[in-house]
Amino acid sequence: MAGNTFGTLFKVTTWGESHGPAVGAVIDGCPPKICLTETFIQEMMDRRKPGQTKTGTARREADQARILSGVFEDQTTGTSICLLIENKDARSDAYKPYADLYRPGHGDFTYQAKYGIRDWRGGGRASARETAARVAAGAVAAALLNQHNIRVMAYTRALGGIECRDFDPQAIGQNLFCAPDMKAAAKMEKRVDEVKKAGDSLGGIVEIRVSGVLAGLGEPVFDKLDADLAKALMSIGAVKGVEIGAGFAAAAMTGSAHNDPITPQGFLSNNAGGILAGISSGQDLVMRAAVKPIASIAMEQNTVDQTGSPRQISVKGRHDISAIPRVNVVCEAMVCLVLADHLLRQKILDHSASSSNSTRG
Repeated sequence: MAGNTFGTLFKVTTWGESHGPAVGAVIDGCPPKICLTETFIQEMMDRRKPGQTKTGTARREADQARILSGVFEDQTTGTSICLLIENKDARSDAYKPYADLYRPGHGDFTYQAKYGIRDWRGGGRASARETAARVAAGAVAAALLNQHNIRVMAYTRALGGIECRDFDPQAIGQNLFCAPDMKAAAKMEKRVDEVKKAGDSLGGIVEIRVSGVLAGLGEPVFDKLDADLAKALMSIGAVKGVEIGAGFAAAAMTGSAHNDPITPQGFLSNNAGGILAGISSGQDLVMRAAVKPIASIAMEQNTVDQTGSPRQISVKGRHDISAIPRVNVVCEAMVCLVLADHLLRQKILDHSASSSNSTRG
């Protein structure tokens, strides 16, 4: 199965299935002497851990990431880093009723079409369980970014059609939905209760902000920073759309309104989301990911079985009502991976330029 590896210099390969013994990641290209502990990784893992929120699954996983290689005395060694997260609360029998059915909204139909075989236990490789490995790898990238004072923060911008109007960073950690608006969070809770009783699910919007990025990150043409960020976020199974800066609103703006004027003191606005011509401008990076509703719902839906015969399906079990807020840290992790990769690419460019200037001197 191709497509399991992400990145150019800071390269991550994830592995494992939802109901296999474990999931994990192998990271190549992490520089040496980066401070890294299992405790640091666990801080990010705990934000994704199942069984904690009103919107989340009842599956109970400790999600403890173990470092198997590449770290010695709490520092990276420059060699490959292997991370392991065991699956301890998988209940495969719950999926047997759907083994020969294609669940609407899932990858059952497409995996069968591509490979001629699929792991029906929780969706196998297509399960959101795979994102645990992304978060563990993203924590390693975050440790690298910390050394350069780059901070990545993800939070809930909207859930179930309810959008945050205020932005209070302190509020993000004070409500169930990681929203920066306490009034909106209260409305979100009511909406979740209504939809849960109906046996349905909800989507929403995650916003990610990055501070501390210097101007110059990103490559021209195909490896633009915004292109790589969009790909990273779109690679998350629940994400169906990405916008950067003003995003789709830019289509209704005039050039005079959308352009960010430049003064000796800096930019006067940030409709570009901190990226111009695919290269960071030094402003905060701002992006949003549109997250679809969870596909597994108790409401009856039409489908077919593997013979093509029409069937009805109602998916029971331990499923999220919404990927939000657990997906927030997954978005954060993917942004960290992109920035770590581009940071290393820029350092090589800076080193080459420095060496060239020294030679001329």
